[in-house]
Amino acid sequence: MSKSGAGCAPAAYPPPIDTQREVIKHTLDGEDQRIEVGVAVVGGGTAGLACANRLMQLLADDPQTSERLGEIPVAVIEKATVCGGHSLSGAVMNPGPLQELFPGSSREEWRNEGFAFGEVTKEAVYLLPNAKTKVRIPVPPPQHNSGNEVISVAALARYQARVAEEAGAYVLTETAATQLIVDDGKVVGVRSGDKGRGKDGEPRHNFEPGNDIKAEAVVLGDGSWGHLTGAAIREFGLAQGREPQVWELGVKEVWKVARPLDRVIHTLGGWPLKISSKYHQIGGSWIYPMRDARTGEDLVSIGFILDLDHADATSSPHDFLQLIKTHPLFRSVLDGGERLAWGAKTLPAGGYWAVPKLSMPGAVLVGDAAGLVNLVSLKGVHYAIKSGMLAAESIYAGLRRGDSNFASYEQAIDESFIGQELYKQRNTRQPLRKGLLKGGPLVQLMIATKGRFPGGRWSVHADDSQPMFIGNSKSRYPKPDGSYLFDKLSSVFISGNASRDDAPSHIRIQRRVPRELAETWRWMCPAAVYEIADDAPAQGAVDVIVNHTNCVQCGAITAKGGRLTPPEGGHGPHYQLT
Repeated sequence: MSKSGAGCAPAAYPPPIDTQREVIKHTLDGEDQRIEVGVAVVGGGTAGLACANRLMQLLADDPQTSERLGEIPVAVIEKATVCGGHSLSGAVMNPGPLQELFPGSSREEWRNEGFAFGEVTKEAVYLLPNAKTKVRIPVPPPQHNSGNEVISVAALARYQARVAEEAGAYVLTETAATQLIVDDGKVVGVRSGDKGRGKDGEPRHNFEPGNDIKAEAVVLGDGSWGHLTGAAIREFGLAQGREPQVWELGVKEVWKVARPLDRVIHTLGGWPLKISSKYHQIGGSWIYPMRDARTGEDLVSIGFILDLDHADATSSPHDFLQLIKTHPLFRSVLDGGERLAWGAKTLPAGGYWAVPKLSMPGAVLVGDAAGLVNLVSLKGVHYAIKSGMLAAESIYAGLRRGDSNFASYEQAIDESFIGQELYKQRNTRQPLRKGLLKGGPLVQLMIATKGRFPGGRWSVHADDSQPMFIGNSKSRYPKPDGSYLFDKLSSVFISGNASRDDAPSHIRIQRRVPRELAETWRWMCPAAVYEIADDAPAQGAVDVIVNHTNCVQCGAITAKGGRLTPPEGGHGPHYQLT
């Protein structure tokens, strides 16, 4: 057992879960016990719903194939109470793919629908040397946002779901997909989770068993290495020859403000993080203007992102966000305002070399589940939409052939702007793992040469292999005041989180671990899920208390030694503006 300060890697304390035994199901229930659909889309987020909508467009012109797929040609399976209920992003979106998906809609209509908040016309990027000053720098070429649209992905998903339902898709919310059904080396469906079990796992009076959902094709769009995606990657060896996927954790607030903001703002590196490579603290923040066309109110989206490669166990993205709000740059925007919403979510940060193989017999990966995020340009929403569309086109072609081989989707991604842009930035993020001072110049060189120099393939290490130590980042976090600076529990409350207190825990961790790891989970989690007893020893092994009903499904625990599995359908946050 490591002593405090000596460091321990989360990977040495793996979660108590046998993924392939618990998550992969190898037989289908009988015909009278299962639901049959044409295409099952797991995840009612941006990518999955783009796929569902594109499929319905293609099937509308091909009634023969639509009829062959049965009464439910496309089903979207979403664990939240509504599509988008667990979705969160900054977000500034390249509008091109959404315009391609819905060519009859205008950006003015998007704003009146309540998911778009204005075109970007001005932008600024700052370095923050300390808690008082800022230094404006030129906008890095990959981060230019002129002409892009500020959006809420939660609201966008609700819009996409409505359009899909109107086209004939079946949207099944409050339903967790808990198992991937694989028969003779081919994905043939998914199984939905049970409802109504007690904390001990035993059925309650209102128990409802899950169902097998048989499908001719399955689309996995369950987020940053989602539950089924992780199992599929292992079952089919999709990560062979790839770098390990790594993550960042973003915490976001939406504010109503007294004065309109006229530009998109980003901060890179520096304060409030420690720049020494010892701490492995890499991250940044954003402030985005949001004009609500329906109410006329001026809003802003603010947030902080932290690499989950961090080494100081007291690194807390939520508290870093509260701390950066004390900087004059943020105060000048937020003073006189009111916080309306809060949320947290991981995003894949591995880039080109970490993208797994995107297809397997009977199924494909889309959006964040596929790792399709460009952290250099700070973009992923338009990748999610385009990947969903390309997946739909490949699946449709396969279904018409009577074929479950969707490898053409991988080629389509490679040849699209997604593959081309990710390749140009293939080595840009990795140097930052050397720290901001050593890695920063290399990053600029990679951007300038589009990855050609220094060249080669730069590797990364998994987030859970980073040894942790108990540092002093926590000493700088401000005390919450309930009006401008907020604690974690009040933030969870405004997320709309709704989970039964007597539901089984969906979080898998070892409950007795070194203090360094327990502190890592305690501080990293934005929802105060993990606690350490006050009388626990200062070093050595401690017991971890898990308040699983606080969980907002951010997914960070999967990166740092645990495993997030789906809660009962309908549990978790109810994001609306994020």
